[in-house]
Amino acid sequence: MGILDSVGELVGSVIAVALLLVLAIVSFFVTVFIVQAGADLAGYDPSGDFVTLSAAVLTAGAIVGGASPLTATAGLE
Repeated sequence: MGILDSVGELVGSVIAVALLLVLAIVSFFVTVFIVQAGADLAGYDPSGDFVTLSAAVLTAGAIVGGASPLTATAGLE
């Protein structure tokens, strides 16, 4: 039954990766909206590339910051 358990773990890992990818994309779109709204409230009119860059940096920081406690609890430090 070792092969069946391995396949089950592989499928679980693939589902987890797909879910995390979808959540990262949704988080990026929400962050783009927040950065653009914040710039409008502050009276700035940044170009799209700066909005995208700042949203990408914020999203990457949030993902890395959220993953760090998970690796600590898993013992993968």
